[in-house]
This record gives sequence, structure tokens and C-alpha cells, in this order.
Amino acid sequence: LFVESGGGLVQVGGSLNLSCTAPRFSLKYYTVGWFHQAPGKEREGVSCISRSGGDTIYSDSVKGRFTISRDDVKNIVYLQLNSLKPEDTGNYYCAADPFRSIQALCTSPRDIWGQGTQVTVSS
Repeated sequence: LFVESGGGLVQVGGSLNLSCTAPRFSLKYYTVGWFHQAPGKEREGVSCISRSGGDTIYSDSVKGRFTISRDDVKNIVYLQLNSLKPEDTGNYYCAADPFRSIQALCTSPRDIWGQGTQVTVSS
């Protein structure tokens, strides 16, 4: 349903730009979010963006370092990761919902996931 890409291996302080697309439908009608699952931990919301792109939220752990954005022409939602830390390591997934607010999506996404993209931050 979702295709995530852009992950990789970076050093502490490095940057990555993750992409989320949905080959079978248009994301422009959806609230979209990014979620992080660290090794051995549950998946948690990192950032979500409204359908208009005008509203965004971030978890406290990434605020000021990550930026979510969307390009509805390209049907992609991005997550720019800067100043990466070892605790940012894990698999990153995106999810979308046509009805939920950014707060609701980031805290309670539907259980529909792509394969994710792996981010590894080495120290």
C-alpha cells in the first residue's frame, strides 16, 4: 500500500531524506504520518502532516531535527532527518488516513503498513 525509501547508514550528525508514496492512490486526500520502530521497541509516531500541508506535528525526540513535507504533484510525503542520533536507528514507516487529524493519526494509526525503510546511525 505504501512504499518507503531513502533510508541508509549514516554517521552521527548526518542527514537523510525519506520518501513515502502510494502507487495505487493519491495521498493528497489523506493525512500522512511517519512512524519509527527502534530495534526491540514498539512503533511510534514521529511526525504527521495534514491534507493541506499547513499543519504538522512532531514527537519531542525529533522536534527541531526532522521536517515533514508533502508534494502532492509527485504524490510523495518526505521526512527530512537532520542531526541524526544513534537512537534514531530503526525502521521508518508511513501511514495515511482520510479522516483522522494529525494528532489522531500520529497516536493511533490504522494497522496498515508498507515494508518501511531502514535507518542506521553509527557513532
